[in-house]
Amino acid sequence: MAEIRELTWNDIAIKTSCLCIRILPTIPLRIDQVRIYGVPRGGIFAAICVANYLRGTRKELDVVLVETPKEADIIIDDIVDSGNTRWKYHKEYGQIPFYALVDKTFQDSMLKGTWVSFPWERMQNEQGPLENVRRLIEYIGDDPKREGLLETPSRVLRSYETLFSGYKQNPEDVIKVFEDGACNEMVLLKGVEFASFCEHHILPFIGQAHIAYIPNGKVIGVSKLVRILEIYARRLQIQERIGEQVTECLMKYLQPKGAACVLSAKHLCMSCRGVEKQHSTMITSSLKGVFLEDARTRSEFLSMIGK
Repeated sequence: MAEIRELTWNDIAIKTSCLCIRILPTIPLRIDQVRIYGVPRGGIFAAICVANYLRGTRKELDVVLVETPKEADIIIDDIVDSGNTRWKYHKEYGQIPFYALVDKTFQDSMLKGTWVSFPWERMQNEQGPLENVRRLIEYIGDDPKREGLLETPSRVLRSYETLFSGYKQNPEDVIKVFEDGACNEMVLLKGVEFASFCEHHILPFIGQAHIAYIPNGKVIGVSKLVRILEIYARRLQIQERIGEQVTECLMKYLQPKGAACVLSAKHLCMSCRGVEKQHSTMITSSLKGVFLEDARTRSEFLSMIGK
């Protein structure tokens, strides 16, 4: 899971001054008023910090906080993470400059993959991801303060540690290649259970994987095939991509004559919502090297897995 970076008020003061150093040259000296809009919710606190700094720097400047973006000369947010909020405001208010105290796409790119906690969130007892889970519980119509749900946010985050552990792992950390005892016939691991989460609805899809390769002087431990699958499955995914990532990984680190991965899974985003088809199964395949180029090899593989 993401590391949490707790910003102090001193950090906020430094970031505010750095941001205002960028903003001030854009405000002509003849201008005597600047109107600032803070994006709800954290951007409101950030806008107050920026307004106070500008007032202290240019005494003659009247800095006003406005209630709607269309009234503003400057839009301020606390953080730019994915950039979606900035893009939304740019589409509607493209002529109004958009700034943020923390910009992971620009000067704070080293914070990518980090959960940033602001002091005003902690003042309101908002505990980052925990608070977001509580708000989702409220959104669906339940009470996060009732007995059965009091510890649910912390349980959800603990479960995420396992369900999305693939983000903290790299295949090269688990792969160990052996030349001793390498064969030249197909190596197949059949019927490996896996579970992943659809990146479109964050609902699970569960099924089996069949992974094969034909060695070219090198082999890996059979358990490593499972670990490679788990690294990619335990992320937000689409089924097609998992198979591609598994075979690409084998081709890169093992350099076999070919690699193959077939996945068969049931998707809850289809059975619990949308078209609501309970018994449908999705099958995807990724074939590399001789599995793609040689019909006999491909036929042998498909016959061995019963397809």
